[in-house]
Amino acid sequence: MKYPEIHNCAELTVFVDKIGFLPLLSSGIAGWSAEDIVDEDCQYVKLPDGGWEWPLWEWKSSVIQESGCAYGKFFNKKAGFISKDWWTDFCNWRRHIIPYPTQGSIEEAILLTLHENCSMITRDLRSACGFIGKNMRSRFDTFLTKLEMGGYIVTEDFIYPYDKHNHRYGWGWSLLTTPETLFGYDSCHTDISPEESYMKILSHFKKMLPEESEQSLKQIIG
Repeated sequence: MKYPEIHNCAELTVFVDKIGFLPLLSSGIAGWSAEDIVDEDCQYVKLPDGGWEWPLWEWKSSVIQESGCAYGKFFNKKAGFISKDWWTDFCNWRRHIIPYPTQGSIEEAILLTLHENCSMITRDLRSACGFIGKNMRSRFDTFLTKLEMGGYIVTEDFIYPYDKHNHRYGWGWSLLTTPETLFGYDSCHTDISPEESYMKILSHFKKMLPEESEQSLKQIIG
């Protein structure tokens, strides 16, 4: 399916609201990602001095803030946007197939820590949960990804460090929170069944990606 070419952050924000579900980077489905549809000037460019420019990467915060969408690793463990109109159904279905963590589990400890602090950047949350030392970052990220895939954690914003010259640098840190904290309790709970939410989402995906097989769409939805 051919989507319009995106030239700026405002256009991407409008498109996320319109399409409902959109991975940030290439998803394995041709054309279905922000990376696929932004114009050439918005793509990653490595600079001669070793730095880089990537307008699309820097738009993430603005899209989240201006559209009120959810952002996280939702699509086969890859990051992307879900519009506020579709979040409730997505959350309803994903929490059905990925139940709330068991008492005493690491996943529960992560969520409790996040609830107590409202929002935390990834490295601070990792440290607070005791994941300190060699290879702990990748281990912790595995638990985070599962919680994001389940609709229990979202990215509220991105925080960037600054050097002594007040120049921003690096890829940015995810400011994590729970969707209940960010959107409110009602946005994460509905009276309809998870199966009804699933069928609504599947119907939407069939319209959004008509050339994909139903099996392929089911793998994305989960």
